[in-house]
Amino acid sequence: MPDVRTVDAGAATDPRAVPRALPWLGLAVAVVLLSLAFSLPHLIGWEVASRAPRNASPDEVPPLHGLWRPKLFGPGTVPAVLIAVLGWRYGADLAQRLSWPRLLAAAYAGSLGWLLSLAFVDGTSGISRVLGNPYEYLRTARDVGSVHQLLETYVSRVPIDSPDNWPTHVAGHPPAALLFFVGLVRVGLGGDFAAGMVVTVLAATTVVAVLVTLRALGAEDAARRAAPFLVLTPAAVFMAVSADALFGAVMAWGLACLALSTRSGRLWWAVPAGLLLGTGVMMSYGMPLMGLVAVAVLVAGRAWRPLPVAAVAALAVVLGFAAFGFSWWEAYPVLHDRYWAGIAKDRPLAYWAWGNIALFTIIAGPLLFSGVLSAAATARDAARRSTSRVVLLLAAAGVLVVVAADASGMSKAEVERIWVPFVPWVTLAYVFLPPRWQRVGLGLQVLTAVVVQHLFYTAW
Repeated sequence: MPDVRTVDAGAATDPRAVPRALPWLGLAVAVVLLSLAFSLPHLIGWEVASRAPRNASPDEVPPLHGLWRPKLFGPGTVPAVLIAVLGWRYGADLAQRLSWPRLLAAAYAGSLGWLLSLAFVDGTSGISRVLGNPYEYLRTARDVGSVHQLLETYVSRVPIDSPDNWPTHVAGHPPAALLFFVGLVRVGLGGDFAAGMVVTVLAATTVVAVLVTLRALGAEDAARRAAPFLVLTPAAVFMAVSADALFGAVMAWGLACLALSTRSGRLWWAVPAGLLLGTGVMMSYGMPLMGLVAVAVLVAGRAWRPLPVAAVAALAVVLGFAAFGFSWWEAYPVLHDRYWAGIAKDRPLAYWAWGNIALFTIIAGPLLFSGVLSAAATARDAARRSTSRVVLLLAAAGVLVVVAADASGMSKAEVERIWVPFVPWVTLAYVFLPPRWQRVGLGLQVLTAVVVQHLFYTAW
């Protein structure tokens, strides 16, 4: 009797299911979009404010929140190139042959190695410099005394004209983000390098969470095909030491628990799912958008019983913060006002509405549009097959999250960092590429990561 999962997997990547020109069209769209995003501001003198005036430099490279700082070699160069080459050559084969527990272990090790090697291209400062920035969380976390007082006064310190206003990143996020770093400080891991390592180690677990989600939804074969793309993501350049990658990991594990809760007899998984998802919402104002992916998980799992359980658990986290002085619904309008009183007013929507998508193409990979178009082309056929349906739902939800975030107007620029949590779910669309294009796509992903890390000072 044939293996149903294997037959299903083949259907998702059957080259006959995707018009031959479609991946080429997607690649062409990516090339044109990136070319315009990088060239137009310089060619026509368009000030798009990719960096704050205090950090202005003639070496700015919009749409990146970074600088042109090419380097040929760094301490992490050889490991990064080695991981890239070996991953491109053997990653897909290993993902098919390894037992499931070994695949998860290998995926985590590969992801952590990829993040660290790219960060160490800049030496130890690649780990320490971001969180050591005065506009980030650590410096504020070291000065926190009473957590209760912090929560009670949090909203009042968000406005830009407040006499004791929070630094940029603290003001721009709910307090759970800052409290994570307060916790690191209090257990002796509050140094720039130590905290950076903790964040990186946790961020690397994202790939494991996504693989667990897929398998829990009955799509193990798709998880195996997606694994190399998830591990060797160009987003790794921006994930190491990024608090946003930490937020993404929290949300990914919440979604993994939600997926596990859809299986018979495992409803109790909805409790940690809700707690994690609620915590993610209290870390970033953008994370409620991930509710679209949560709905996709429940639809893919054909189960709605976990929804009220997870919702109550998530609400308990949000209301718990409110009980101690921080109300999410009161804070967001205040943040909105600060956002538009700051650099956001100088960032033209006429550029960033599509410049953001160009940035997302960098972190998700040059075949982003090829993958999405391929998924769309096979949608009708995929919807009839269990494995393909799961991947299609999650990838489509990821695309909708990105579209919603872009349309909100609250993410103009810097989305190479802000949208990192969305990358894994959109990356699943690569599963629908024809087999030959999957190999090409993986090569382009690792090349993008290595080139970006060596040509630019990325500021994250």
